[in-house]
Amino acid sequence: MSFTSKQSAFIDAAVKYDATMVAVDLNMVSKIDLQNIADSAGLKFPHWITRVSDYKAGRGLWTIPVNGTPTKASAPVKNFALKPGEGLVDSTIEGSEPVKNFAIKPVPAAPVTVVEMTKGLTSTVENIPAKDNLFVPFGNFGDVHSILKSKMFYPMFVTGLSGNGKTFMVEQACAKAKRELFRVNITIETDEDDLLGGFRLVNGETVWFDGPVVEAMKKGSVLLLDEIDLASTKIMCLQPVLEGKGVFLKKINEWVECADGFNVVATANTKGKGDDTGNFIGAGILNEAFLERFPITVEQDYPSNAVEKKILEKVFDSLGLSDSVFIDKLVNWADIIRKTYIEGAIDELITTRRLVHISNAYKIFNMDRIKSISMCVNRFDVETKTAMLDLYTKVDSDVEPASTEPESVGDTTGDMSDDCPW
Repeated sequence: MSFTSKQSAFIDAAVKYDATMVAVDLNMVSKIDLQNIADSAGLKFPHWITRVSDYKAGRGLWTIPVNGTPTKASAPVKNFALKPGEGLVDSTIEGSEPVKNFAIKPVPAAPVTVVEMTKGLTSTVENIPAKDNLFVPFGNFGDVHSILKSKMFYPMFVTGLSGNGKTFMVEQACAKAKRELFRVNITIETDEDDLLGGFRLVNGETVWFDGPVVEAMKKGSVLLLDEIDLASTKIMCLQPVLEGKGVFLKKINEWVECADGFNVVATANTKGKGDDTGNFIGAGILNEAFLERFPITVEQDYPSNAVEKKILEKVFDSLGLSDSVFIDKLVNWADIIRKTYIEGAIDELITTRRLVHISNAYKIFNMDRIKSISMCVNRFDVETKTAMLDLYTKVDSDVEPASTEPESVGDTTGDMSDDCPW
């Protein structure tokens, strides 16, 4: 077999590397080994080896074709002999003196072996979301399900106010379509290492682990980028992924293709243009080229009153409760607040998620309506909270207004030096 001058130079470098650097089996070399050999001789990475199936020796392993055949290049070893009671001597040198206190230390296993054993492996666990009996389809669910069921590569950008079921909808669409889902919660700190993968320290050795994006690509799964508008410019590493063309992992010199069925869904409270309301702190402006790679944008609104009642009925039923009157009051109350929010008369609103919180509180606090609501709106400022509670007492005449004053802890007048329990 004939080789080009560059190929021959690499083979010579491999033999020399084996003989003078670290003993490696030239029949079973990893990409790291190939890179180290190339670096030792100032050569480029030998893609002519990794791209030829004849040189494939196993998962992540290749054979260097010394003399055109898979051969182990033996390192030159001196004829050392051990004289009884003395030490090591070189028998090839006449009259050589024994080397006293000479110890041969075992060569530790090369970390790259561990890297190659784990690099690129995908999880064997199926990540298909479980169907949730509390889920009620509404809005764009049918469209999202159709896209995911088709297994076409067709990225979606799902936008809408907080707590209206954007993420839940995507999860349940995957559950119905029996599609694996990899969910990644995006923050301003999310970078290429978090998304595509990186080296991790395992038992003192560096090991490559694929990131969730690469895992989803290799398995042909759905990738959910949750709260995408919180991302920094580091998210731009996903540009080729959003084109469905695969991605190059430069840290390990590997190209990853998108398996059939792979798709990307992003969710956000904004449309990637920033937030003027001040309600979504951290939501930034996404790169226009990045946004342009999403063919469609799904605008998710809160469910209608009828759908929201069905949701709460399921929640109440799961809690062993039955109170259709309270459910009606809650839905009407939330609807009025949302309309007021849209008109700009209030800065906060009641989400579907918060209605579910109130339902659970209703169970915990012995079906005390006003206490359940009060506990769940305490997160708002005093003025907003008071206005919401006051509105509910108008919607539900059967309840007494809740006091916003702190409960009395006893008489605190006079000298407390002897009587104060704390």
